[in-house]
Amino acid sequence: MSDVNEQNMEALLAESLQDIQERTVVQATVEQVEHAQALVSIGAKNDVPILKKELAYPEPDSAEDVVKVGDVINVYVVSKGGEYGYTLSKLKADQEESWKKLDGCVEKKEPLEVTVLKAIKGGLSVSVQGLRGFIPASHVGLHYVQDLSSYEGKVFEALPIEFDASNHKLVLSRKELLAKEREEAQERVFSTLEAGQTIKGTVKRILDYGAFIDVGGVDGLAHISDLAWDRVKHPSDVLKVGQELDVFVKEIDQEHHKISLSVKDTLPDPWFDRAARYQEGQLIEGKVIKLTDFGAFMEIEPGFDGLIPMGELSEKRIARADEAVHTGDMVKVKVLRIDTARKRISLSITKAAKEAAEGAEE
Repeated sequence: MSDVNEQNMEALLAESLQDIQERTVVQATVEQVEHAQALVSIGAKNDVPILKKELAYPEPDSAEDVVKVGDVINVYVVSKGGEYGYTLSKLKADQEESWKKLDGCVEKKEPLEVTVLKAIKGGLSVSVQGLRGFIPASHVGLHYVQDLSSYEGKVFEALPIEFDASNHKLVLSRKELLAKEREEAQERVFSTLEAGQTIKGTVKRILDYGAFIDVGGVDGLAHISDLAWDRVKHPSDVLKVGQELDVFVKEIDQEHHKISLSVKDTLPDPWFDRAARYQEGQLIEGKVIKLTDFGAFMEIEPGFDGLIPMGELSEKRIARADEAVHTGDMVKVKVLRIDTARKRISLSITKAAKEAAEGAEE
């Protein structure tokens, strides 16, 4: 009797297995999990192994990271035959389901969470719901990204811009999402920001002519001349990307969505401290650094200049400054006036010479 029952069971099993076709999805029960694979039952005589690379994308470190004993999972029947009777893939079953779920994602314009796997030629290879996706280099950020490898391992949202389930093609854009976020930020910032305010900012990009500083999701430009009170050779000498600092809002162009910022206007002006060290009538010495049509500039100390007007360069009438002095000359001058309102110091060679001569006579 037991032999008959066993034969009946085998017949039923053989009949059920005939119903399992290639390139179909069936349910399986996880019977055993090892590091490199999981053994599952689909009703066959023997359990069928599924290698860890066929369990999930990207390939997990261990099969135990994906499934556990007793789990009921969907598997894709890759083929029939072989040592175990079947070749199965949980990954393909999951991907088939993901391709179906994502159908119409481009039209819906809903952002998807992506994990950057690797920087490859032309862009980034990413994982999206167990599928392989691609973000072109031109769609990674709002501006050109020189080092794409810096994105490896990062998780962020991106908009699908091309979807073809039949060819397993999924292309996404982070740039479009960032542009949308920037537009929303612009509306918010430009409705509240006013010239004359001092606000917090973060340095985003450094260029030869200045730095772009993020103020509430919108970038404003601080020109190189507005970075410090002293002369700056290059913005990178005084700023670093990622640096947080106070900035002064100089001007707002609502029409073109431009913000002009200043870093130096949030700092004490050293001109006043330097000017306080000198008095009108004082005799000092310095180097001529620049000639103009209206006189010559003398360096009182590094970063601190004074003007010698044309009439104070020489006792005789001259048409050009170089008739009296030349760039690099060391000259003695008298401080005529310290104008703190206009931040100007007037100097005189002639009066210094006259005072020196009178002193010699005495």
